[in-house]
Amino acid sequence: MWHGLTWNSRWGGNDGDLALGPAELLLRSPLASEPFGSNAAHELASRLASPAEVHHQQQGGEAPAGPKAHPRTAAPLLDIDRVSIDYPTRERVVRATHQVSLQVHGADRFVLLGASGCGKSTLLKAMAGFVPVSEGEIRLNGQPVRQPGPDRVMVFQEFDQLPPWKTVRENVMFPLLASRSVGKAEAAERADWYLHKVGLSRFADVHPHQLSGGMKQRVAIARALAMHPQVLLMDEPFAALDALTRRRMQEELLALWDELRFTLVFVTHSIEEALVVGNRIAILSPHPGRLRAEINAQQFDLASSGSTAFQATHQRIHRLLFDEDAAALAADSAINFDNDNGAERASVAKNYFKPPLRRAA
Repeated sequence: MWHGLTWNSRWGGNDGDLALGPAELLLRSPLASEPFGSNAAHELASRLASPAEVHHQQQGGEAPAGPKAHPRTAAPLLDIDRVSIDYPTRERVVRATHQVSLQVHGADRFVLLGASGCGKSTLLKAMAGFVPVSEGEIRLNGQPVRQPGPDRVMVFQEFDQLPPWKTVRENVMFPLLASRSVGKAEAAERADWYLHKVGLSRFADVHPHQLSGGMKQRVAIARALAMHPQVLLMDEPFAALDALTRRRMQEELLALWDELRFTLVFVTHSIEEALVVGNRIAILSPHPGRLRAEINAQQFDLASSGSTAFQATHQRIHRLLFDEDAAALAADSAINFDNDNGAERASVAKNYFKPPLRRAA
């Protein structure tokens, strides 16, 4: 099966029965009937901007620049509550994650960081509704997540996710039309708007084989954001790219978030990428995946990588990831990261089988 928008016979043979991406994002869902405005830019502003910004725009002025750190809501948007995930093999049942508890708030850039085998991608797929949980519960806006839906859209590591016979614009329009969320005119408007945001307006009428890997990933991001999901889920989206392109994509993702303030859950095995992309980082230990620590990293950006604080934090996280000595971890139960904005704290789980004690940032 190719990694694009694919027919999925399990859901029947109707025109709307389609799946998105290799993890099969079901587009036909009761949530797909959620109404959207007729204008992409206006609808985006109404969902993402503050009331003051919307009022300012209605008066004919440009929206004021938002704060660097978006204010978090009191209740979490996405609540992962003591989640364990098992999958069977021929010999035994393997536990991918064990008793993981996390809370993702609106406009968070939340990173799941861990070595291979820690269950971070499995946990992300459970958030999307592709993988059932064995214990615990995942809730979006207080409602249990039991199946995929257009309120959660994923971008994957493989950048060949685009139907090759469709143009770039048609690729961005495709899930909107397949889910019957909007009509063709608004789908085209949204596609053009988001292609502009990712810098691909000039390539709207070309086909995927004419694009580089980084450009294909930008199309995938535009396609995901055009669905106006409540949460954007990204599973190591830049891992298959070369180092220079990966750096550029990180810059573009952060610039896009700075403007639109969407909620992001991002999976990576790179400590540096986690510190650059995330404002909050959950560190998972492997076999099975348990929450070892959760830290704040909003003081870092792409320009911070050479700083003493960045390198010190990098080393601390490396210890948490690879130090198997529980006594050493228990002794390091409160890690302080000093910076110009004050002390950032990380709460470390002293017992891997229990949710970690969290401290306010």
